[in-house]
Amino acid sequence: MSVSVYSGNPIESGFFISIRMTIQYLSQEKFTALQEELEHIQKVLMPHTATRIDEAKQMGDLKENAEYHAARERMGWLGARARDIESIISNAEIVTDQSEYTDTVTIGSTVTISVQGKRRQYKIVGAQEADPLSGNISNESPIGSALLGKKKGDSVPITLPTGIQQCDVIEIQ
Repeated sequence: MSVSVYSGNPIESGFFISIRMTIQYLSQEKFTALQEELEHIQKVLMPHTATRIDEAKQMGDLKENAEYHAARERMGWLGARARDIESIISNAEIVTDQSEYTDTVTIGSTVTISVQGKRRQYKIVGAQEADPLSGNISNESPIGSALLGKKKGDSVPITLPTGIQQCDVIEIQ
């Protein structure tokens, strides 16, 4: 996300904040799961939490009412999560099956690479679905971004915290 802030006298200069979100690459399954999570937050969790807040208010003295403060904190978290999901959904691009396009690494490709003689296989996914332990790496990660657009047989330098590693693209699925 990039944020641009224009300031000065808010009346004279027309103070505003401009936020441009980057595209969020999602599978259809993840997109649907986020929609369901948002609906659950808005229709179940937030009303339940609002009820908890109202009940806690009935107990009196709000300064020392732990239930009230916990419910208010929970409502704040739910609101922030709902806004995050709405932002992701509104900037989502659904990644379709890439099985036809196996000559170039794209989001959705499964890539076999060789690094220092060791073979590794990764699926390039959007940031919301990254799970390196299961082999799903983000298109924004050092390895994922270095592999995008490469072809079978390409040798790719990847900048990692440990230094630059050379890897060879063995196979693209």
